[in-house]
Amino acid sequence: MLFKDRRDAGQQLAGALQGYLGQGALILAVPRGGVLVAVPVVKALDAEMDLIIPRKVGLPANPEVAAAAVAPDGTVLYNDKVLEACHLTPADLQAAVDRELAEIKRRLTLYRGNRPLPVMRGRLVIIVDDGIATGLTIKAALKSVRKYKPRRLVLAVPVAPPDTLTVLRPMVEDLVCLAAPEPFYAVGQFYRDFRQVSDAEVKACLEGC
Repeated sequence: MLFKDRRDAGQQLAGALQGYLGQGALILAVPRGGVLVAVPVVKALDAEMDLIIPRKVGLPANPEVAAAAVAPDGTVLYNDKVLEACHLTPADLQAAVDRELAEIKRRLTLYRGNRPLPVMRGRLVIIVDDGIATGLTIKAALKSVRKYKPRRLVLAVPVAPPDTLTVLRPMVEDLVCLAAPEPFYAVGQFYRDFRQVSDAEVKACLEGC
């Protein structure tokens, strides 16, 4: 067990990110769990906080299997191995992609209302989540944010498997991960308290920052 809960993970992550204090950072938290991790980071770095919501796109016949991931701006990353194994094309997933985009829009409106997107161009942007498993959804988020031309893009998480970190590292200027244990089965195994986070908690965190 590495972390008591998401707040504890966020406090430890904030310590590892102290070098970014005073740089006008924008923290993009991945709801829901990543928001609780991000709050101590935002406070420690005196940063601005907002959200990035990538979503898994499941197979039409088995939604639990990740066939792709989509970001709020419509950026889609496909799991080519899954598509090939199931004899599918991106067109076969379009309806599922559209459903997930609608859910992203619904959640963004619920959490942040109609506020305009924060400025990312020429800025230090740090994406924070409570952990990473396969990395497909976070890759979609990184690819999406990169389009806005941040000065420096950083990915910060408490825990992730080593092989996933190897894939993600070339996509950012800095990757901060507190632990990369093996074997790695699920993010929740490294938290004593990994309860589900409510929409109300996400909204309260945003309002408090």
